[in-house]
Amino acid sequence: MQIRQKNQEFNFDKYSSFEKSIDPKQRAWIEVKGKALETNVRQLKSQLSKNCQFMAVVKADGYGHDAKVVSDYAIKGGASQLGVATLKEGIKLRSSGVKKPILILGNLYTKRDLIISFKNDLMPTISSIRECLICNNIGKHFGLKFSLHLKVDTGMSRLGFESDEFVQQFEKIKSFENISIDGIYSHLSSADEDNSLDPKSITQLQRHKFQEILEQINVDRNHNIKTHLANSAGMLINKDFHFHMVRVGLSMYGYSPLSKIDKNLSLKPALFLKVKVAFIRIIDKGVSVSYGGKFVSTRKTKLAVLSIGYADGVPRNLSGKINVIHNNNFYPQVGSITMDQMMVDITDSNEIKVGSTMVLLGSDGNKTISPLDWARESNTIPWEILCSFKNRLPKVHVD
Repeated sequence: MQIRQKNQEFNFDKYSSFEKSIDPKQRAWIEVKGKALETNVRQLKSQLSKNCQFMAVVKADGYGHDAKVVSDYAIKGGASQLGVATLKEGIKLRSSGVKKPILILGNLYTKRDLIISFKNDLMPTISSIRECLICNNIGKHFGLKFSLHLKVDTGMSRLGFESDEFVQQFEKIKSFENISIDGIYSHLSSADEDNSLDPKSITQLQRHKFQEILEQINVDRNHNIKTHLANSAGMLINKDFHFHMVRVGLSMYGYSPLSKIDKNLSLKPALFLKVKVAFIRIIDKGVSVSYGGKFVSTRKTKLAVLSIGYADGVPRNLSGKINVIHNNNFYPQVGSITMDQMMVDITDSNEIKVGSTMVLLGSDGNKTISPLDWARESNTIPWEILCSFKNRLPKVHVD
C-alpha cells in the first residue's frame, strides 16, 4: 500500500527510458568548442605558403574531441582534406555525410580492406609495390582509377617505401593504368624537438632527403600529385616544410608542439574536461586518503570526491600532482587517483557544494590547466593525454 502511494506521488514512467534521461553533465564530461577549432584552422592556414592545402588530422576520434564535430568545423575553417588512422574511422566519417577527401594514414594490406576503402571513396596509404598491384587490379575490375597516396620513409623507420629504392619503384608504379597517385608523402620523426631549426638536425635532414626524392622523380611535372611532409610542428618551423599540403593535428586542437617557436597564433583550446562534486567529507589531522595511504592530512581537511578516475582516462601517475579549478581558484588533488574517483582538498572553500562543477582541463576565469601541464607531470606527451579519454565520458558540443 505504501509502495503504491509512493508510485502515485512519483511518476516513474517518464524515466522508463533511463539512458536517454541521464544528463550528460550528471558526472563527468568533455566540452568541445567547435568555434575554437574553426578559428585555429583559419589562424594556421594564414601561416601557410601560397596554394598550400590544409589536411585536418582527425584520427583517434579527433584526438578525443569527436571526429565528426572536428571535421565539420575544420572544413568550415578551410581544411580541404581529412586524415584518419584506420579504415573504420574513414567509413564512420563517410557514413556521417563527410564529402571531403579522406586519407587513411595507417597501412591497409589485404585485398578485402582495400576494396572496402575503394568502395567508400577513401584513399589508402601505400608503402609497397605489392599493395600498388592490388589497388591497380581493384581499379581495373571496376573500370575506374583507385586514388591513393604513396609514402616514403625518410627517417621514421615505420611505414613507407625505402627511400633509396623509391625512385626506381615509382617509375614502375607510374605504368599502372588503374591507379591515380593523389599524393606522395613522408613523416617527420623529431620535428617537435627544440633543435629542429638546426641545419644538421634529423628534421632538416629528412626534409632534404624528401626534397631530393621529389626532384629525382620530377614530381613537379605531375601537377595533380600533392606532396606533403609537415605535421603540426613541421608546419610551424618554416615554409620550407609546407610543400603542397600540411597535415595538422595537435595545433588545430589549440596546443603548440614547439616550446621555442612563437608564431603569435593565439591558438584556442577546444577541449574542456569537467566533473561534478559527488560527495564532501571532513577528516581530522593525521588521516590517510585513498589507496596506499600516500597522502595523510596535516590539518582538519575538507575533501571533495569527484566522480572521475583512471577508467575515464585520467592517468593514475598524476596522483597528488595536479590541481582542479573552481570559480577561478586552484584546489589540489590529493591521494591516489582511483578507477572512478579522485579526491580534492577544498578546505579553503566555503562555496563548493555537492553538485558543483570543477574544471580539470581548460579555463575558469584567468586560471588554465592544459594537457601540456598533465604531460609534463606524467612524463609523457600531450597527444597521449588527449587520446586517453574513454567513451564513458560524454561529449557536450558547445557552439
